[in-house]
Amino acid sequence: MSHEPTSSHAFDLATLSDVGSERTNNEDSCGSLVASAMSVVVAVADGVGGYEGGELASQMAIEITLKTYSESPASWGALKRLHRAVQRANIEIHDRALVVPELRRMATTLTAAVIERGELYAAHVGDTRLYLLRGDRMTQLTKDHTVSGERFRLGLINAERARLHPERSTLTRTVGPELIVAVDKISMPLEQDDVLLLCTDGLYNVLEEGDMHALIYGADASTAVKRLLEAANAKGTIDNLTAGVLRMTGALPSRETATGLRGRVRKLFRR
Repeated sequence: MSHEPTSSHAFDLATLSDVGSERTNNEDSCGSLVASAMSVVVAVADGVGGYEGGELASQMAIEITLKTYSESPASWGALKRLHRAVQRANIEIHDRALVVPELRRMATTLTAAVIERGELYAAHVGDTRLYLLRGDRMTQLTKDHTVSGERFRLGLINAERARLHPERSTLTRTVGPELIVAVDKISMPLEQDDVLLLCTDGLYNVLEEGDMHALIYGADASTAVKRLLEAANAKGTIDNLTAGVLRMTGALPSRETATGLRGRVRKLFRR
């Protein structure tokens, strides 16, 4: 799904998924929901490979998260709406697995981001990643819920060893297996020209961060996602590939306008 930048929207968005160079089916899913000129939701999921139902689990995660978010009260606020939507997706995937024996091990990763009047709100489970590109810097905002990721955070291995670790894809947390899932939540203000990248491990396990930054830098969102997937396929990735790119293109509201009373209180206490 691709959205071309227009003067009425504050963002340029595109998502793209590909089976990759060796797989016969795609267990990745992605989707987006444009709520208004200043509000958008984008999500990426990766069904657990090797288990029956991985493809269905990722599709359900995207569809239910977007639908539940769109139907929830705006008065809840973006982060609460997103967290509730991910929990709803988790419950429905869990319930489906209970009643269909062939799907009893179905699970998926899920990373979803909301841009609401210049603020980022994200929910994350698994090892699908969310990156922020700001100028020359590329920062991973999410934590990998994997064996190697946990060892890296404990200081047991360095970043390079974590990247090459044999258990780098062994997940410690996914959507579906348990009735309630622990969801990482992120919130932060964005700046004009910031770029967000959501991607599955099929992409970042093949491309270095510097390569991804170079492929995205200066490109519109649609061109960026195509470049990313083409570059990964050219290297012969063994996994499915999915990327979502969102670039902040329009003028952002003032931080006080974006956050209302909460922003005014923070401003008062900074004096």
